Amino acid sequence: MHTNRLIHESSPYLLQHAHNPVDWFAWGNEALAKAKTENKLILISVGYSACHWCHVMEHESFEDEKVARIMNDLFVCIKVDREERPDIDQVYMTAVQLMTGHGGWPLNCFALPDARPLYGGTYFPNERWIEILLTLADLWKGEPEKCFQYANELTEGVKKADRLIADKVSEGINDKALGLSVEQWSARFDNTEGGPARAPKFPLPNNYFFLLRYAHLAKKENLLKHVRLTLDKMAMGGIYDQLGGGFTRYSTDMLWKVPHFEKMLYDNGQLVSLYSEAFRATKDPLYREIVFETLQFVARELTHESGAFFSALDADSEGEEGKYYVWSRESLEELLGDDFKWFGAYYNINMTGAWEGNYILLRREKDEEFAMKHGMTPEELKVKVARAKALLLPVRERRVRPGLDDKTLTSWNAIMLRGYVDAFETFGEDEFLLAALKNARFIVKNQLREDGGLWHSWKNGKSTINGFLEDYAFVIDAFLALYQVTFDEQWMQFAGKLSDYTLTHFDDAASGMFFFTSDQDAPLIARKTEIQDNVIPASNSVMARNLFYLGHFLGNTAYIERSARMLSLVQQDIIGYGGGYSNWMILQLHFEFPFREVAIVGNSV
Repeated sequence: MHTNRLIHESSPYLLQHAHNPVDWFAWGNEALAKAKTENKLILISVGYSACHWCHVMEHESFEDEKVARIMNDLFVCIKVDREERPDIDQVYMTAVQLMTGHGGWPLNCFALPDARPLYGGTYFPNERWIEILLTLADLWKGEPEKCFQYANELTEGVKKADRLIADKVSEGINDKALGLSVEQWSARFDNTEGGPARAPKFPLPNNYFFLLRYAHLAKKENLLKHVRLTLDKMAMGGIYDQLGGGFTRYSTDMLWKVPHFEKMLYDNGQLVSLYSEAFRATKDPLYREIVFETLQFVARELTHESGAFFSALDADSEGEEGKYYVWSRESLEELLGDDFKWFGAYYNINMTGAWEGNYILLRREKDEEFAMKHGMTPEELKVKVARAKALLLPVRERRVRPGLDDKTLTSWNAIMLRGYVDAFETFGEDEFLLAALKNARFIVKNQLREDGGLWHSWKNGKSTINGFLEDYAFVIDAFLALYQVTFDEQWMQFAGKLSDYTLTHFDDAASGMFFFTSDQDAPLIARKTEIQDNVIPASNSVMARNLFYLGHFLGNTAYIERSARMLSLVQQDIIGYGGGYSNWMILQLHFEFPFREVAIVGNSV
């Protein structure tokens, strides 16, 4: 069996490639120096452990001896875990998006020996991959001046993408921006199945946070109807694990039916917060069920004994995507006996749930409607469902489990911590607060350094990688939320000190935003600024909200002014693309609608 340098890494994704015949390096001085010394192009291949197409390309190409010889002879090959090094991923993802108009993982970007990007893409089939390798190697050998020209232009494009922020002039906050944005945005809603009118469909929790709050504040009943439709469809669809709780990363179709089966911590943390808030607004018992089941899943499968949270569960098991989660009709009939009749109707063991010879459990009706149709009370149905889950879940757990990405990321832990806080605030369950406090203490003990900075990653008792802006932004956000449900001032104090550290080491004075990387990090070809909200809110939008809240808590008007300036720089972007700026739009709600502070004084009772 081959073994390469990645065997010494801790990242589960890098360890997955430790026995490839490719002579992989991790990102670092050794690889970069080798490329310069030997005057070879660099292949920067980026992915993550739960990524299905990353596995496919590994099996097709990186485990192929012939392909490996070409890669080893002609290139210096670097493997990057995008979750450990989002800074590297951002740079080369921007380059590939400029080249191709789209991105994704696996991300494969070729670069000059000085790491400036030259050519790239995402997944490549084996024969096409070999063709690309040989063509680029010939180009570098025969016409290096062309390579330098391409790389110069592409690198300038990567840098220019962030200079657009620095060049913007603050024109204040446009009080018509939210209404204009929502008007354009709502034209792209799917008002039959919820979510956007396209596939694939991602949960994008922050979009529905904003829409839920805006619908309430602006009294937009149709908007609230769309949000509820979306939350209902996600909760009852195949994207939600109907048996074990928790959400998968996205739906490949417009029906929320067939998921991409990996389960990510950041999705589930945000969705716990979203469904908790939706329950406060609607009192819908389905939303309570989703929160409790998802937190049971997190506690059961993604929690370390220290209180830390693991990163993800793989999409694949035994080499097949989704195999762990789907069922055959025969096995269900055998296990459930007489209960199969109602179970099959409830979870659509029929053409609706059929997928590749098996069935994805999903629902099309809420409990009240289903119970009425089948001559039961909702309470009787609830008992039957609980009994069936108690029978089937242990059977499923005896299957070969999807791989666990057991590294702990500070930013994602803070997102999950916030989820527990929001669930406690909504439902008052002490166990939710205890889990939140345990994780917060883990972060302080293990990820907070003596110099006031944060580590980004933790595994096997070792903290590594200097923290990125996302780590500071989400920890500050989580600690402020924890303060508001405990009134323990230490969490406010930690948040304040982390904000001071961020202002010192991440500040971009030219734009008023924050860089993604610290001024203490070794420079890449560009120092990126994360502005646009995605499946995780942008670190700058989170920091802008943090400064707004801290400004009010601490009476610091400079923080509020900084928050307003940051928000003013994205006003035109908000109007043009609300779905990419929803966390900024939540902040704008605070400036456009009354912002109330509640002070509680006196002895506790």
